[in-house]
Amino acid sequence: METKDLIFSEVKIKYKIAFHTLGCKLNFSETSSIKRSIPDENFIKVNFNENADVYVINSCSVTENADNKLKDLVKKKLNINSAAYIIVIGCYAQLKPNEIKKIDGVDLILGASEKFKLNNYLDNIAKKESASIHSCEIEYFNEYNSSFSLNDRTRSFLKIQDGCDYKCSYCTIPLARGESRSDSVESILSNVQKISKSGVKEIVLTGVNIGDYGKGEFNNKKHKNTLIELLKKLDKSNLIKRLRISSIEPNLLKDNIIRFIKISKLFVPHFHIPLQSGSDKILKKMKRRYLSSLYFERINLIKELMPNACIGADVIVGFPYETENDFNDTFNFILNSPIDYLHVFVFSERDNTSANSMENSVPINKRNERAKVLRNLSLRKKRAFYESQIGKWGLVLFEDENKKGYLNGYTENYIKIRRPWDPSLSNKICKVKYSKIDEDGYMRVENLTIT
Repeated sequence: METKDLIFSEVKIKYKIAFHTLGCKLNFSETSSIKRSIPDENFIKVNFNENADVYVINSCSVTENADNKLKDLVKKKLNINSAAYIIVIGCYAQLKPNEIKKIDGVDLILGASEKFKLNNYLDNIAKKESASIHSCEIEYFNEYNSSFSLNDRTRSFLKIQDGCDYKCSYCTIPLARGESRSDSVESILSNVQKISKSGVKEIVLTGVNIGDYGKGEFNNKKHKNTLIELLKKLDKSNLIKRLRISSIEPNLLKDNIIRFIKISKLFVPHFHIPLQSGSDKILKKMKRRYLSSLYFERINLIKELMPNACIGADVIVGFPYETENDFNDTFNFILNSPIDYLHVFVFSERDNTSANSMENSVPINKRNERAKVLRNLSLRKKRAFYESQIGKWGLVLFEDENKKGYLNGYTENYIKIRRPWDPSLSNKICKVKYSKIDEDGYMRVENLTIT
């Protein structure tokens, strides 16, 4: 009996820890890497919906809605476990730590310099009366932390660049993440190899401004390498089945990149290119580095070289000074362009941005109306693109989740496929023929063959 008691007393208590990401693919890649850095001997990693002792929320600052989501999440987690230790990291934690401190139940706030050091802050997870803040002056922060997602989804998100030197009038990202800096080519190739060995078939390259890749590599403000040089080295490596670029600024999407994607063995014909507005007046107010004519030139070249390529765009509606005519310029630009789908954002005022103090603000109800119009246009454009592909062949990478009896997947040109659940197809790339669009807007396929 004494021996048993001794053995039991030496068993180390493991606490349950759960992670959640708000925001972009870049945040998702970082959450995954931070989670992997927490040693299994100290913590059991559980799903965010489960009862946990520690909840870690990687926050976003892009929209007001992201801030509200954070508050709701904290409340929900405390309803599950009122004694849970709540940690907030990421962009909002860097920008507004004192605002987060006001949220009941938050215990620890880690900004840009500390989020990758999370494990150093987990020795004491007792609830606190007031949250502790650990942050930095962002103008002095130039550290780079490699990150990639693994075992979270069928595709892996790989960070190749962080920060931004652009000063768009509405954007807080440079204030949250600092100046543009890049991972080394050697580190990226090493990470691709690690991801591939885990069984992942597709990698999505992500960052804040990946077209600026190479700046800040090895803390050198000049470009040691350029994005096209990195893409060619990745393509030549043959370390993964396929590669996808997440999002790239139109002024940095050079002709040589577009032409390279056409002949690439690994990079897929899918481009996500932020537009933000089809009105040159508004683009200038936003301090974007291009006009609509350059954007139109880029996407036309893509479709000329790769007619089956899919093009997505980000659009902001309700920016200050946006009149009905300006909005109509945006609507007509998208309607008459080869853009295939949209991510529509309602403009929200953000502290410490020049747009926040601009006059001629658009009423909230008008912003929401315009967003609804563009989201409906996006559905029409997406369906038209899908219809143009019926009867053609593609390669779909199926996911590994049973979604109400269905198996989903994406083709190389970002068509979403749905078929009855079949576990033998999970994480498999299959050649398929597009047959019809179902009642929920998914593409159905026939003649399926595993490659």
